[in-house]
Amino acid sequence: MELKNRIWMNGNLEWYAYIGDAEVFLGSREVPIPLEEGDKWTNAYGDVFEVVDSAIVHMERVEPPQRYW
Repeated sequence: MELKNRIWMNGNLEWYAYIGDAEVFLGSREVPIPLEEGDKWTNAYGDVFEVVDSAIVHMERVEPPQRYW
């Protein structure tokens, strides 16, 4: 599947994408790789993303998931 968004990973192994004209943090370990149609995940800040029609879409913002160290 070819994505319509431009995505990249920085040196800290964090994923980013352009959604519209905005550079958006997708997450790090929580991003499912390879991305497939219908994949859905929540990053550390509570932003929910989903792959819809070969594009990454910001769905909503929820309470950030609990982190257990």
